Amino acid sequence: MDGGRSGDTIRFGKTHAGLHQHSCPAEILFHTGSRMLRKGHTNKYPCALLLPMREQKLRIRQVLRERKTALSPAERDERSTRVCRHVSAQVPEGKTVMAYTSKELEVNTAPLIDTLLARRIPVIVPIIVKEDVSLRLSYLRDRAVLVPSTFGVPEPIGSEIPADAKDIDIILLPMLGFDRTGSRIGYGAGYYDRFLEKNPGLFKIGIAFACQEMDHLPLDPTDVRMDMIITEDGVVYRGGV
Repeated sequence: MDGGRSGDTIRFGKTHAGLHQHSCPAEILFHTGSRMLRKGHTNKYPCALLLPMREQKLRIRQVLRERKTALSPAERDERSTRVCRHVSAQVPEGKTVMAYTSKELEVNTAPLIDTLLARRIPVIVPIIVKEDVSLRLSYLRDRAVLVPSTFGVPEPIGSEIPADAKDIDIILLPMLGFDRTGSRIGYGAGYYDRFLEKNPGLFKIGIAFACQEMDHLPLDPTDVRMDMIITEDGVVYRGGV
């Protein structure tokens, strides 16, 4: 796997009294209260010290951001083109797709949106509402109406065509990281988590670069697994398979 996964190490400070600094592979696993689990007790855990869920995710996000930043613009463009081609192949005719509009360092979804529109597949995009941490929806018929908005995300501000979540068949989600069990980790704001909680029937496709894969991600009870995950290498996860 590219992106330098084998060299990723996360450092632990003195988290419990009397315990000194440890190092652990980036694939940090589940918190089990204040207990320490050693590898001899269970082969699942590569670390002697397991952090609380919130701290695990913060450190994982740090590693994943570094991986994305390490890609050159040319690499991101080439890999994004491949991702978009693979995603388009998974979208059947007659479906309505909610697609994220990419910001810097993410998989660039512009080619995908253009392809879907050319295929006359209805495209809905999210508009971030910071006041209540929600997503407002708008149909998109031309990418030219997108302008940089909240968090630098392109949005159809001033050109909205109101859409309803019940019209969505497939949702394409950005991911900071993923694993081969369908787990997704986002940026931590929770916009998509809340949206998925309110709209549980959508077919969820997570999109990322291959270098954003982790061996295992910790899950909160409210975290939702993807139905499919796609990278530049193609479909790397299908739910139920």
